Amino acid sequence: MRKVRLLTLISLALFTQSTVAQNYRSADEAQGLIAGSDAPYFEAKTSRGDAFVLEQALKQGPVVIIFYRGHWCPICNKHLGKLQDSLELITEKGAQVVAVSPEKPELLNKTAEKTGVAFTLVYDEDYHIANAFDVTFRPDSMQRIMYNIMLGAKLKRAHSDDSQRLPIPATFVISKDGKIVWRQFDPDYKKRSSVEEILIVLSNMNRM
Repeated sequence: MRKVRLLTLISLALFTQSTVAQNYRSADEAQGLIAGSDAPYFEAKTSRGDAFVLEQALKQGPVVIIFYRGHWCPICNKHLGKLQDSLELITEKGAQVVAVSPEKPELLNKTAEKTGVAFTLVYDEDYHIANAFDVTFRPDSMQRIMYNIMLGAKLKRAHSDDSQRLPIPATFVISKDGKIVWRQFDPDYKKRSSVEEILIVLSNMNRM
């Protein structure tokens, strides 16, 4: 009797895990908002503990939003470092850079320490921002093992929940009127936006 009950409990647990897993999508299933869409307005806590409000930031000029995975991601750190190296060129176009991650504020500070970035880092609690921009996905089990063990991501502790979801490392350039005028979006995490691409977009916006 106990054996039958145990098997039933195991089957129920496996069914529950399968059902929960179906609620998450792969990177290939994420679509991302397209150019011409209205950018979702959001408010979120920064690494400094203050609030970043997109609607208010856009009153000052265009905003370049970068989604990145976390301080543990060497490609993210390299990408953010390149943006920092050319930050003055971007700000000269009247724009500001905001990088968004599901990592908690104390870990955003680790990113700042590793990359030396001076632009705003934002905590995407509960994946609200990534969901709004349609870039949220869940890595497969082998990827999660690699990220957590080999790269030290500790996603369950680093994020607001234990779902271990991540954003596609996408870039969105948003105009003052709240429109997405350009994006770089690719499920392949190794492919990122370049400073040159961003500067061309901002230059074209200034001519309009």
